[in-house]
Amino acid sequence: MSHDPAAEDQGLVIPRGPDGKRSSIAFGRAVFADALRAVDAEGAAAIAAERDWHARYPAHVHRLVAAGAASPGAAQAIARAGLDALHGRLRFAVEGRESTLDTALAARGHDWRVARLAGRGDPRPAPLEVPYRGTALRGDAILRQLDAWLAAGMVEPSFAAMVRWVIDHPDALDLSDQRIALLGARAEMGPLPQLARWRAQVVAIDLPRPAIWRRIVADIDAGNATLYAPLRGGSSEDADAIAAHAGADLLADTPGIVDWLCESDLPLTIGAYAYLDGALHVRVSAAMDAIQAAVLARRPGSTLAMLATPTDVYAVPAEVRAAAHARFAARGVGAALAGTLSGGRLMRRNVEVEVVAEGGARYGIADSAVVQQGPNYALAKRLQQWRAIDARAAGARVSIHVAPPATTFSVVKNKLLANAYRAAIRFGVEAFEPRTAAALMAACLAHDLRNPQAPANPATALGHPLELLMHGAAHGGLWRIAHQPRSVLPLAAVLGSVGLA
Repeated sequence: MSHDPAAEDQGLVIPRGPDGKRSSIAFGRAVFADALRAVDAEGAAAIAAERDWHARYPAHVHRLVAAGAASPGAAQAIARAGLDALHGRLRFAVEGRESTLDTALAARGHDWRVARLAGRGDPRPAPLEVPYRGTALRGDAILRQLDAWLAAGMVEPSFAAMVRWVIDHPDALDLSDQRIALLGARAEMGPLPQLARWRAQVVAIDLPRPAIWRRIVADIDAGNATLYAPLRGGSSEDADAIAAHAGADLLADTPGIVDWLCESDLPLTIGAYAYLDGALHVRVSAAMDAIQAAVLARRPGSTLAMLATPTDVYAVPAEVRAAAHARFAARGVGAALAGTLSGGRLMRRNVEVEVVAEGGARYGIADSAVVQQGPNYALAKRLQQWRAIDARAAGARVSIHVAPPATTFSVVKNKLLANAYRAAIRFGVEAFEPRTAAALMAACLAHDLRNPQAPANPATALGHPLELLMHGAAHGGLWRIAHQPRSVLPLAAVLGSVGLA
């Protein structure tokens, strides 16, 4: 989702600091500190005192994740405190006047009608299809590729099991009874192309730009789904009119979107998929979170959906840590020498830290954060994890999985990351094409909506809240490779820049 070059003082905004400026860096540091303070006052003080947050934030996020892994109660306390800290600070600005976010969301009313458009494609739900390296995998071909990814350590067994379940239960892809709201409907990693062929009732929210809506309408028209969209002006059932007049701004129209979504009495899934750069990513993620939370409060039976990034810090099963350590032990002489000569900066062992949780369960801490993505990115994605943990604890169904590293536009426009992704396979990491990753994650969403045993279902017992993030992870190898990802990123970038991918 792109965004109109709007003033930073409109819609959902980051509060001004003592200097009168809106600093996403200071805001993020304060939110992380408040989240950690719930269980670790010393760690929170270290965050508050950090003078180089932009470069040092991964170490503090690592400490926060380790603290949450120590007990189920700690993970839930961090999530609740983080959400409270963020929502308590955010402001909503309209024509120069600011209010708290809660006050803004309490206001009711909007001026949209409902546009409705039915697809004209094959009425049968399409079988799962995964675009991969120039071909389209179906059925047994998907199963063989899952086996290859498993053998290479690219995905977790639980992820492969989810996709296999969808293949074994083709009726699960008839989503005609599911109304799924997509916040950032045309997001590169979003499930719109699949839902359009699985008979879903798609509620699309994206910016009021005809170019965006022409693509949304085209996806729907070619498939068998039904589109619902917020419409200002024009015919509510004409494709051209919908493209010309549909849309809403997640940042500026946040309260109205909540009201509009709550008008339907059908069960609703609210998926958060929009992406923006820098401070805008924090704002749009906070807006999506506010919409999810407000709809869930007014419609308690709703489901939440989001994607977790692979380039973050996670608690992982002990078996994953053991696998990474076994690969490190089997590393070549060159890798060992590079680590020694660099003073340990390069080629460090992956998943070094282990946490023994309350009750005796052991978890590794897999640190795959990429400094170049920045602390705004870290906060935006951590926010979704906090919401997932908190909402599931309150009884909501939550579909969230670690998505594969993908060569999305937001990644490849960063030259260092683009080069690193080109050569990542040399270090045991596969960077997926966006269409491949999106199709796989759409299958995970269908699984979570249909399989009553899915961890997404709050009735399915978990040993620890963070296991929700461990289950169904398709991390592309980042958790299981021999070396800590950040310690090989510079080498991968060099190799990628000279074409040695």
